[in-house]
Amino acid sequence: MPMKPTVPMLILASQSPRRKELLSLTGIPFTTMPAETDEVFDPHLSVEENVAEIALRKATAAWNRLPEKRERRIVIGADTVVVKDGAVLGKPADYDDAVRMLQALQNSTHRVHTGFALLCASGAICECVSTTVEFEEMGEEQIRRYLDTVRPFDKAGSYGIQDPIMACHVKRIDGCYYNVVGLPVSRLCIALKRLIPGLP
Repeated sequence: MPMKPTVPMLILASQSPRRKELLSLTGIPFTTMPAETDEVFDPHLSVEENVAEIALRKATAAWNRLPEKRERRIVIGADTVVVKDGAVLGKPADYDDAVRMLQALQNSTHRVHTGFALLCASGAICECVSTTVEFEEMGEEQIRRYLDTVRPFDKAGSYGIQDPIMACHVKRIDGCYYNVVGLPVSRLCIALKRLIPGLP
């Protein structure tokens, strides 16, 4: 009978309840550790390269807070942005900014990019996964009802695709659904298997 692999301790460098819920889908035990880093984009890098770099910064910030014995640790960092017509939509500055963002996303498609980084003693894996999203048209009254009810002000693009009201306006997605929520679970699992031989 083959022996089960010894799984290192996974540490999610985030307190996001959405990312914790998504990582739990892997069935691998993990702990969380908040990671405060700047999320400033480098104008010389693409959006995809920037979100992967920010994810690595988050993982590194958590890694540097670990005790010296880190051989059996893997830290996971992630960052998500929404892009519409080349403009990056992060978390809204206030209510009016959230209205503006959601209005800008109507009648067209946009892209959601999530970068993730796995950091361990032997090195790092960084990737970016992209998903295309299209909404059914929302009027201003519907937008304000959504914002007043859900208050998604901690979310890139001012929305959560999984939110009860917003779910009624998702016309189409092309790519990984979980990526839009905040963590591309399937691609993350593939990367974890590279670091943990024998992982199912």
